[in-house]
Amino acid sequence: MNDDWLIYRGAGEPHDGIDALPDPPPWRDFDGGPVVDPGPAAAAAEGNVARRLGAHRQAAELHRPEPEELEAVNAALYLRRPLLVTGFPGTGKSTLAHSVAHELKLGRVLRWPVVSRTVLQDGLYRYDALARLQDVQLAAGGAGAAAGAGAGAAGPLPGAVPGIGKYIRLGPLGTALLPTARPRVLLVDELDKSDIDLPNDLLNVLEEGEFALPELERVADTEPEVEVLTDDGTKATVRGGRIRCRSFPFIILTSNGERDFPAALLRRCIQLKLGQPGEKRLATMVRAHLGEEAARLGGDLIREFLGRSQSELVAADQLLNAVYLTHYASPASREDLADLLIQRLDRPR
Repeated sequence: MNDDWLIYRGAGEPHDGIDALPDPPPWRDFDGGPVVDPGPAAAAAEGNVARRLGAHRQAAELHRPEPEELEAVNAALYLRRPLLVTGFPGTGKSTLAHSVAHELKLGRVLRWPVVSRTVLQDGLYRYDALARLQDVQLAAGGAGAAAGAGAGAAGPLPGAVPGIGKYIRLGPLGTALLPTARPRVLLVDELDKSDIDLPNDLLNVLEEGEFALPELERVADTEPEVEVLTDDGTKATVRGGRIRCRSFPFIILTSNGERDFPAALLRRCIQLKLGQPGEKRLATMVRAHLGEEAARLGGDLIREFLGRSQSELVAADQLLNAVYLTHYASPASREDLADLLIQRLDRPR
């Protein structure tokens, strides 16, 4: 495989390869602006990177992803398309987003966990109309009290109602679509848990790379620029009540394969299916999180886990728990603890 075209190489070493990414195809070229600086709050915290990718990741002999995995990630980067990653729990679907963000130095991963009640609005932004109404009422009460004190009364004027931007906070998807110079990484986790309408509702936003905030569009004549809070906890300026990206975010949509998605969504995504990790990859995962000695001593647990995974649904994080705990337990209880922690997830109830 010729690696010259790869931006994400899966080697784990951070680099500036994203700056060599060619211009997008004309149908995926976005011109949002002016460019927003995500600020230091968007930088990936080292503790979070260690938790997701392993505290010993530099010391580990990192397992290079399979060619199809590298090709799918880079295709999504080049084509500015979402990456739909399907696989059993614990196969590394969510970790892939953190790996790309870390290697390409794209900062904090914006995470949007999906549940059955999730709607598109949750990912875009929240408008706290109730808080604004309460502030309006408080301000009106203050103005009435000041008027009752008499025209000649001294003292401060009653406080004005804060601007509408105070009551709006962008969600993970809304923040990812801000016009930044480098793409943000967005993880839409477990899309198959969503209501049946969410995949279809996502189509227009993913295709156009923009969305409107009607509350801000209504006041655009008097307030053309409004500062709102982002998912990073920083401020960003919205102009004209619309947000349009410049660098389309690297979006990973994960699915456990529990449902089918509409063809309209599938054709807009690069698709990747992850199989159960093999012995080498599991050993590398244990080494990255727990160190070389744990990987050596946990070899029997890795082999037992692999054997069970042929006929049972088990997850890699169960193996990590077992290797970690049995390191401290007595040899006599090792097997029982492993059985306790690596229980099949498809057990009939």
